[in-house]
Amino acid sequence: MAVSPSSLLLPIGSVSLQSLHASRHGSSCDKVRSLASNLELTVRASRTGNSNKDAMGSIKRRDVLGLGFGVSSLLIDSCNAIGAGLPPEDKPKLCDDTCEKELENVPMVTTESGLQYKDIKVGKGPSPPIGFQVAANYVAMVPSGQIFDSSLEKGQIYIFRVGSGQVIKGLDEGILSMKVGGKRRLYIPGLLAFPKGLTSAPGRPRVAPNSPVIFDVSLEYIPGLEIDEE
Repeated sequence: MAVSPSSLLLPIGSVSLQSLHASRHGSSCDKVRSLASNLELTVRASRTGNSNKDAMGSIKRRDVLGLGFGVSSLLIDSCNAIGAGLPPEDKPKLCDDTCEKELENVPMVTTESGLQYKDIKVGKGPSPPIGFQVAANYVAMVPSGQIFDSSLEKGQIYIFRVGSGQVIKGLDEGILSMKVGGKRRLYIPGLLAFPKGLTSAPGRPRVAPNSPVIFDVSLEYIPGLEIDEE
């Protein structure tokens, strides 16, 4: 099984809006690109027109055309940013739409550190002892629900040594009290997340320093513990 190298308070409420936006952005971006193309043709035509215009008229024309280019470029860049990566509805998740609805009725648990979590599914296996390796899948999101990292998309299960500081504090703490086979949503406050933040990858949201994040996690197995039990 492939191993991923170590890399690593608000419920999600905007998933449906994101899906709606994603379904519409394709046609709207095509219109923007068409308008930008027409604008470029207009500019080229203006450059071959009468050169005897007075200086003031020439300045105004340049200002307008410059503004048009700036706006069209900005809109196209925005469309390209939206189009990068998979649309939200096509990205693999640990909690689907049915799960999201059921999760609304699951009680929130708050720990002394400020970590909050809801169990999507309580596992039936053992909990990991501190210092043991664990194999887990995760989907990491900003509070709006946008995914910034995911082992599911990479197709690689994530293995790390729990309780050893190899991952952010909130993930470490949240995994320790899980049981093998369980799934959990972690609402990680900023102090237990990324002190230095994370730069945004193409098509991914930026994670600001000490900002809250959300992790959906599934504890797949505990390698060392399974060997001992055999």
